[in-house]
Amino acid sequence: MAEDVIIGIDLGTTNSCVSGVVDGQIRVFADENGDRIQASMVSFLEDGSVLVGNEARKEQVKDPRNTVYSAKRLIGRHFDSRVVQAARQQVPFEVVRGRNDVPLIEARGEQYGLPEISGMVLRRMRDIAEYNLGRPVSRAVVTVPANFNDTQRQMTKLAGGLAGLDVVRVVNEPTAAALAYGYGRHLSARVAVYDFGGGTFDITLLEVQRNVFEVLSTAGDSYLGGDDFDNRLAKYMLLGFQQQHGFPIEHDTVAVSRLKQVAERLKCELSERDRSAVSIRELARDAHGRPCDLTFQVDREAFNLRCKDIVQRTFSICDEALRDAGLKAADLDAVVLVGGSTRIPLVRDMVSGYFGRPAMSDINPVEVVAIGAAIQGAALNQEVFSEVTQTPLLIDVTPMSLGVRTVQGYFEKLIERNTSIPCEETRTFTTAQDAQTAVRLQIYQGESNVVDENVKLGELELYDLRPAGRGEVEIEVTFEVDTNGIIVVTARDRETGMEQGTRIKVSAGYSEEEVAEMMRRSQ
Repeated sequence: MAEDVIIGIDLGTTNSCVSGVVDGQIRVFADENGDRIQASMVSFLEDGSVLVGNEARKEQVKDPRNTVYSAKRLIGRHFDSRVVQAARQQVPFEVVRGRNDVPLIEARGEQYGLPEISGMVLRRMRDIAEYNLGRPVSRAVVTVPANFNDTQRQMTKLAGGLAGLDVVRVVNEPTAAALAYGYGRHLSARVAVYDFGGGTFDITLLEVQRNVFEVLSTAGDSYLGGDDFDNRLAKYMLLGFQQQHGFPIEHDTVAVSRLKQVAERLKCELSERDRSAVSIRELARDAHGRPCDLTFQVDREAFNLRCKDIVQRTFSICDEALRDAGLKAADLDAVVLVGGSTRIPLVRDMVSGYFGRPAMSDINPVEVVAIGAAIQGAALNQEVFSEVTQTPLLIDVTPMSLGVRTVQGYFEKLIERNTSIPCEETRTFTTAQDAQTAVRLQIYQGESNVVDENVKLGELELYDLRPAGRGEVEIEVTFEVDTNGIIVVTARDRETGMEQGTRIKVSAGYSEEEVAEMMRRSQ
């Protein structure tokens, strides 16, 4: 029955998509205008109303300061992180420092958490599903980049809650894509999923045996994607304007916003033709107030030359995933393309060259992740899924190593990256000082041996320990990672059995009051 549908949502950096299995058939849901893809944008209007999706895209040129895009690149990050600081230099809207150094979006005098922005996009996707199904939807499978850390996954689940959705599973985007390609085909193959979206890149290697999808390794960069092509083209248009008119306009937010939209269009046109040209009227005004136009043209060869390094960056990440899996490119049976950026001929050609075989793209690369999420939603909803075929089994992995800070400031790993999940690991630690009665565990995620070069997820404390000599009190620390890739840590005094546990939910620095305020505003 349609009321039982668990929808699948691909919450993308640039675009989002929603799908569902209805009466045994996979459907990608379209909005009232027939659009199956929605821009991941939110625009705050002067009258207090909010536009989300493709309607918000129309406001981007008119009001760039109050139209938010690419929020997914910032979710779950620290304000002082390299990614947030780079974004602040590139986007026209305001990204400000909140309490506990979380990044906030400021628009029309109000401040919004990143989960709120993503929550608005998820609510739009929920509304589209309800429009198609004709009844309420309350549950969803939501996808995330494979290399999202625990905080980013927690923030995505919070965004789902703000959208009125119970996020029953968080699935890695490449794994969802592999499920969409392989499900029902009775494959027996090693597959690489090359997922190049608007703001993130992931490579995932899987072993597919009929309906069992086992991830062998994954690697990625959550700040590498199609936006980089747009920014590169926009940069050259800015230089072109300065050459034509003799003054720079990179600090004109409206002009830069217009150029980025034009750059995206040029990029798409160059995927279909060898040359593209544009004339932008009244892009800016000179010192005398006279309007200045821009005429710009670029051919595919020049685009390829200027953007080849962006694609090349993905291959060092592919090398890493292959190395972790103990494989070579020649050991793979198929390469699957996912994400809008894989429509670019340069990307397809370079990927085929790297892997030594043509890549598969017979399912729309922009819809395939949402389709896979919907299949997983049906698998979790046995009553509906029994009408389709045999339930698929997904065996995913941890994207990054998990561990604790040592006294010397090093990172001691408890769970290595690319360990199959769900998983559990226990390690015994001892007190570092005489008469120590409390131990604080600081929990990190990353690959560096220097703990401060990794991402801090949270901490927990074990109190009232027996006063004893250094090293005499033993503490068992257990890390558990669930099927969503979300972490639970417990610490236990081995002598007394006293235990402290926490689901690592520091909320990326948001206080309980701030989360409650987000919930109130989302109603």
